[in-house]
Amino acid sequence: MSKKCELTGKIPMKGHNVSHANNKTKRRFLPNLKKVKFTSELIGRSLKLTVSNSGVRSVDKKGSFDDFLKSVKNKNLSPRLKKLKKVILIKSPFKKKPVAKSA
Repeated sequence: MSKKCELTGKIPMKGHNVSHANNKTKRRFLPNLKKVKFTSELIGRSLKLTVSNSGVRSVDKKGSFDDFLKSVKNKNLSPRLKKLKKVILIKSPFKKKPVAKSA
């Protein structure tokens, strides 16, 4: 199992444990990963993803899993989600923003 978030692309960081005597030993800072089930309303499917806690909060902020996938950049997504994003963009109804008329 990869220690990488499928939504945000977070990976483990390297660093040091620093003792009181200022001795440094190597360590890894792991992302807070959880297995979460997301449902796509446009496709009508549910997915089980390995996601960091910040990724779950980002999806909650956008309102739905589909809205999050539409707005996120492709470089952060896993290859599996890149394919799903293409399908969602094809099936989603495009909404045009109203143009403000100047007086």
